[in-house]
Amino acid sequence: MYTRYWYMKGRLMEKKVLLLGLANAGKVNFNLSVSGLVEKALIRGEGIITERGALSVLTGKYTGRSPHDKFIVEDSGTKDKIDWGTVNRPISEGAFDNLYGRVLAYLQGKELFVFDGYAGAENEYRLPVRFINEYAWQNLFVHQLFVKPDEKELANFQPEFTLIAAPGFKANPKVDKTQSETFIIVNFTKKIIIIGGTQYAGEMKKSMFSVMNYLLPTQHVLPMHCSANVSDDGDVALFFGLSGTGKTTLSADPSRRLIGDDEHGWSSEGVFNFEGGCYAKCIKLSEEKEPQIWGAVRFGSVIENVVVDPQSRKMDFDNDRFTENTRAGYPVEFIPDVVIPGRGGHPNTVIFLTADAFGVLPPIAKLNSDQAMYYFLSGYTSKLAGTERGIVEPEATFSSCFGAPFLPLPPMVYAEMLGKRIKQHNTRVYLVNTGWTGGPYGVGQRMNLDYTRSMVTAVLNGQLDQVEYIADPVFNLGVPNNCPGVPDYLLNPRNTWQDQEAYDRKTIELAKSFFNNFSKFSGIPEKILEAGPNAN
Repeated sequence: MYTRYWYMKGRLMEKKVLLLGLANAGKVNFNLSVSGLVEKALIRGEGIITERGALSVLTGKYTGRSPHDKFIVEDSGTKDKIDWGTVNRPISEGAFDNLYGRVLAYLQGKELFVFDGYAGAENEYRLPVRFINEYAWQNLFVHQLFVKPDEKELANFQPEFTLIAAPGFKANPKVDKTQSETFIIVNFTKKIIIIGGTQYAGEMKKSMFSVMNYLLPTQHVLPMHCSANVSDDGDVALFFGLSGTGKTTLSADPSRRLIGDDEHGWSSEGVFNFEGGCYAKCIKLSEEKEPQIWGAVRFGSVIENVVVDPQSRKMDFDNDRFTENTRAGYPVEFIPDVVIPGRGGHPNTVIFLTADAFGVLPPIAKLNSDQAMYYFLSGYTSKLAGTERGIVEPEATFSSCFGAPFLPLPPMVYAEMLGKRIKQHNTRVYLVNTGWTGGPYGVGQRMNLDYTRSMVTAVLNGQLDQVEYIADPVFNLGVPNNCPGVPDYLLNPRNTWQDQEAYDRKTIELAKSFFNNFSKFSGIPEKILEAGPNAN
């Protein structure tokens, strides 16, 4: 019965793949097991096994996302909905059709790997997705990163979206109307994503996040670039932030249960994870500081661009020879006591994470509802080395809703949804700076992780609810005058600078940056504008 089931399932799925124009594909491997995919990757020379069993791969020259190579097909269905600009670049239907046809032609005769899974742990809102991969290791990645159907669901699986990843196919910009050989193109009308010219697995993950950000607001669900965890009594916390700000690290808390590390929806019932796995940065990963992530790097996980000794197969997490954006992808169940399925109630606490390269924001501050809207729309942080191609040191940036690269709709759509939920559920909001203190990047030092953990713990335990807060004169933030486990002097960043006049100048410089960035928004209520910093 088992053999017959898989045989019949394979025949059914093969018929569906043929509909994509892959009639002359070589062997098509449908929903292989983890062991089967690892075996295939090793046989094909795509990677090596490390001493702890993880599959190690190198992604070549593309070790981060390529934001300038991402496009959305502009057609009658998207023309008036998408927030077009430098983030959401349009490409014509004709250009997409031509490139799509060339990708399919490239894949003819090749061995392919198919995974059918869901984006979304909540049944009512999950999206069935078919992933078609040229590489076995990339199929292992999506197998571990997305929500896996059970056997009954798999037998009746009907994809609503299809993602095709063909890293070996390189675009011709003159012919294909792309910026370079690399492309990530979403066609919302035809419900197809094509990715080529890059092996970086994060492009598949973030493409699906963009799709969820487009679809869910119409279902009154707020899509969020955040991690989430929950206490034993059901106290849910969200951690917003761009890559490298600490979402995965801070949410992987041994005293709380992980819901998810990066992408969630907030519905009328509570929050739910978009994924079934984690994609953690692992540069300088240590068992002492991040024991849960350390333990997850084992058989079944995929590590990208980590230096591995060819003889001992030991992983050198401190070595950035290939990139600082080294990554580990693994299923959520590799984290002890994780919440499966990844769902929780309405959040009691929201934490905005920022890696301030200026070194002037306080390590922790409390926000009122108007400030929450202001700082959410601002999304101030620093792009850290390696997360995007060309970033070699931290760059101060503003990323609306802490996820602008993945938001197809105007930022106010998401901000208004968050504001309503914060007020409706009386959610506390804090801003936590995991960036620099004692000076800007190159002068000061990165915030001590142990201190950051102490601050987050104090917030979640309610220890900062009753302390005295002092208003920051420039940023209008409520800064606690003490916090358990943190030296008092550290809470006021001015005290950590040797040259306090330089701190004052840098503070005004950053405040003006906030003001200039916010000028791009229109129709913002006056009370939200007044909640921002004083740039005078």
